[in-house]
Amino acid sequence: MSHADPGGDYPYEPYGAPYGERPPPGQGYGYGYGPPYGPPPPRRDGVNAAALVALVLNLLAIVGCCNVLAIPGSILAGLALRAETPPKTRRDLLTWSWVLYGLGLALTVGVFLYLGLNGYLDD
Repeated sequence: MSHADPGGDYPYEPYGAPYGERPPPGQGYGYGYGPPYGPPPPRRDGVNAAALVALVLNLLAIVGCCNVLAIPGSILAGLALRAETPPKTRRDLLTWSWVLYGLGLALTVGVFLYLGLNGYLDD
């Protein structure tokens, strides 16, 4: 806001009201200034979506690439999706699930590069 604007940091002052005069309770919108709807919903930390993506990718790596490291990765991603798991533990499980997925993918690419460069995949 500019210095010339007398609205201050309160965005719901009516037009023409003296500086600092706030509307009576029950007018306007926002938490604490409207009808009592209760507290806002809790913020989600995004772990559920990332855990679901990690689970699907690990399962696809098991089926498509025979990636053995994706088996414990999918188990860890499944444990991260459980509701009773604390948030810190969820993030740790999810991190290890992604690490195992990345290691398995890197090993798979490395094996195929080794086999291809040494002529084992030639027909």
